[in-house]
Amino acid sequence: MVFFCCLFFTTNDKTPKTDVQPTPKSMIQKVDTAAIDAPSDGQIYNAKAISDFFEKLEKNEDQKNQKINIVHIGDSHIQGDLMTNEIRKKLQQRFGNAGRGLVFPYQLAKTNGSYNERFRSNRTWESYRNIHPFKQCPIGISGIGLWRDSGGFVLEMNVKDPAYKFNTIKIITPQNQNMFDLAISSKINSIQTTERRVITHKIKKGEVLGTIADKYNVSIAEIKRDNRLKGNNIRAGRTLKIATNETRAKTISMSEFVPLAIESDSFSHYYNSENALSRIFLIPNKEAKDYELNGIVLEKDTPGIIYSGIGVNGAKYSDYNKYPLFFEQLKSLHPDLLVFSLGTNESYDHLDSENYIKELREFINNIRAQKIDAPIIVMTPPPSLLRRKPNTYIDNYARQIIDIAQKDGLAVWDLYDEFGGMSGIRQLKVQGLIGPDWVHYSKKGYEKQGDLFTQAILRSYDNFKLKK
Repeated sequence: MVFFCCLFFTTNDKTPKTDVQPTPKSMIQKVDTAAIDAPSDGQIYNAKAISDFFEKLEKNEDQKNQKINIVHIGDSHIQGDLMTNEIRKKLQQRFGNAGRGLVFPYQLAKTNGSYNERFRSNRTWESYRNIHPFKQCPIGISGIGLWRDSGGFVLEMNVKDPAYKFNTIKIITPQNQNMFDLAISSKINSIQTTERRVITHKIKKGEVLGTIADKYNVSIAEIKRDNRLKGNNIRAGRTLKIATNETRAKTISMSEFVPLAIESDSFSHYYNSENALSRIFLIPNKEAKDYELNGIVLEKDTPGIIYSGIGVNGAKYSDYNKYPLFFEQLKSLHPDLLVFSLGTNESYDHLDSENYIKELREFINNIRAQKIDAPIIVMTPPPSLLRRKPNTYIDNYARQIIDIAQKDGLAVWDLYDEFGGMSGIRQLKVQGLIGPDWVHYSKKGYEKQGDLFTQAILRSYDNFKLKK
């Protein structure tokens, strides 16, 4: 099952305008607190849970010297990168573009991915997704394992969107093993050698292989091999290739990639270029025996927002929970804010709300165990149909997420309610926002979600500053 979700943040529009008479500070604080914490009208519920994130945004607006990482984790709605790309673009317009963030060669895993970058390889790769039964394979930060047990490959990455040319590329592998080299160019190596001169001989009437072989001082076996003859019978008029004993000079040219000087830290092996790049090659590290790729991070040499999306078609919280490597590698993205968009696939498994919350809490505990203390926004799943009927499981999940938010220190945006809940799904169809399966959303629907999220997060942030 493939699932898509989104996040929105809005605040009350009744914020005092700059051209009106100043309002007493106590009144401003009272109004803003209500705006931030109201769980309706598209606003963030329990927004105080993400105050640390807003503090970093404000500091970076003043100093413009930081990269702020947002990591959005979900299912098929996130894997396609339609809604998340809309959010990425618009947040970066306000706070600066620090890079594309996490990317993955979905094409090599034979599945869909972002339109921003394209991957290709001269060899096939093995892959496995976290949604399948547990298996001992390298499933890490991307939720999909990708590997080869032999070299000889060239993996090419091309960035299509000029806005996401990169200065730094980071390679994430299991236990940060040095499995890959990087290259941006190749050199031509020329080898001088010799080869036998090949001529043609037209068979004359009465000739046999023996007389022809004697004429050119070669063996019958060589003539048969070069002409793929099974027997000694030949017929007049046919042309034979004869590799004579004469030789001639020959130049063989081979293309060889020039490895770049790669550095490493505790999380990845990386390369930094003074010039922005749009294409790069991953090639085998000569000392490695296995080649396992979990993800690639692309960054610019500028401050601002990095918005990474992690999605797997059909994924649930329990699927991510199966693989400790995912949580270990999450640290490599240095998240300042985490956003969760999961739930539709749980509903198709008829998972009750109590166990849904249990899986969510286990997911958060696994993150906190890695000493990742980034604030969290949990998005309620969007409306969908379950066997052509309103999906009541989603309704229950949404209520339970809001119920636990303050106790668990989570911010919540109620996408389910924003998009009309159980009663509004028909209208989504009329507006062309939801797809024919009544589960996934159209490109227009995803872009609307992304736009609403951006407006909401900016209003929440501006309200946060006003409250201070």
